[in-house]
Amino acid sequence: MRWNKQYQEKHKEYSLYGKLLKYESLETSWRKVRKNKGAGGIDRVTIEMFENQLELQLNTIQRQLYKKNYQPQPVRRVEIPKEDTDKKRKLGIPTIRDRVIQQRLKDVLEPISDLHNQRLRKHCK
Repeated sequence: MRWNKQYQEKHKEYSLYGKLLKYESLETSWRKVRKNKGAGGIDRVTIEMFENQLELQLNTIQRQLYKKNYQPQPVRRVEIPKEDTDKKRKLGIPTIRDRVIQQRLKDVLEPISDLHNQRLRKHCK
């Protein structure tokens, strides 16, 4: 049984935090992260490893967010070569779990930001 059924009534869909916690939305965010592929972060958990424990991983994310004790992990730093030079640039790779949460935040906040920008453009004309 999914953990989110315990708090569904408490956190309604209209609250921003409630939208962040919705299990089905975390699944959608996970699918976007999986589609983008990418390497694992500092914890070395790969996309495949995360997917093998998907329900456990998403329930853990949801529970930690609900209890407000989620702590993002440090990013793994790698150096990749710059195009057309011998120089390298540093790249930060977040954990898969952090990427799912980042994607969820983006999915919740981006439409709000877009609506706000549309209203500003209308107002400034």
